[in-house]
Amino acid sequence: MKKLSNFYKISQVSEKLKNRLRKLKLVKLSDGSFDVFGDVDFSDLELNSLLEIPIRIRRVTGNFYCENNQLTTLKGAPERVDGDFICIHNLLTTLNGAPKHVGGDFICSDNQLTTLKDAPKFVGGGFYCAYNQLTTLEGAPERVDGNFYCYNNQLTTLEGAPKYVSRDFWCHNNQLTSLEGAPKILGGGFWCYGNQLTTLKGAPERVDGSFYCYNNQLTSLEGAPKYVSRDFWCNSNKLTSLEGAPKYIGGDFNCRPNSKHFTEEEVRKLIDVKGKVIV
Repeated sequence: MKKLSNFYKISQVSEKLKNRLRKLKLVKLSDGSFDVFGDVDFSDLELNSLLEIPIRIRRVTGNFYCENNQLTTLKGAPERVDGDFICIHNLLTTLNGAPKHVGGDFICSDNQLTTLKDAPKFVGGGFYCAYNQLTTLEGAPERVDGNFYCYNNQLTTLEGAPKYVSRDFWCHNNQLTSLEGAPKILGGGFWCYGNQLTTLKGAPERVDGSFYCYNNQLTSLEGAPKYVSRDFWCNSNKLTSLEGAPKYIGGDFNCRPNSKHFTEEEVRKLIDVKGKVIV
């Protein structure tokens, strides 16, 4: 275990960055790169590139923070981060240079991403890419052991989404017209409100959380999950039928308003709703 010494004298490195470097617990490897024990914090340093950092970091055993800079690329990032990797509030348009392995959350929200190509192959926590300019999820990891948030983009399809998400999947406030490509296995809730959905075909068959599909263009519920463990909200659509509605809803059912006014009796006749029926 060693600390930096020679790098303190490099004139082009800011004092703020030098102070961050002094705190790192480093192990030098045979190829000249370093492993870091603990967290690495390169946030709020006005960096244009991670290559401005005068050492090459191979692995970080804790979290890696590089948010609130002016990064346009992740070149120079570690190959592996055992904790979270957070690069929000930058100017990223791609994930080129991102770690291949992230043991915790990967958070790249609030950038200018147009693609998820070069995203980590393994993410042990959640994957957060909200508030970007994505039109597709191609390049996303196939499995996410946490939440997957892709809301507030310009998605027209869910093709390329992870096949397995262990917690919530949020794709609201996009331009989706169908849910084809959505995860087949989902351990939490599914939020797809505020799109242009005309069908729920492609939705997971079972949702262990709430399912929110309000503020769309739905005329029926064909394709909806069969089982929803919490709330199901389909209000503010153009429903004329409840055909295709879930068989079981463990929370509340909200279908007000729609093109047709449904009665509570109609709803409960079709659906086993354990909570309130809002008509």
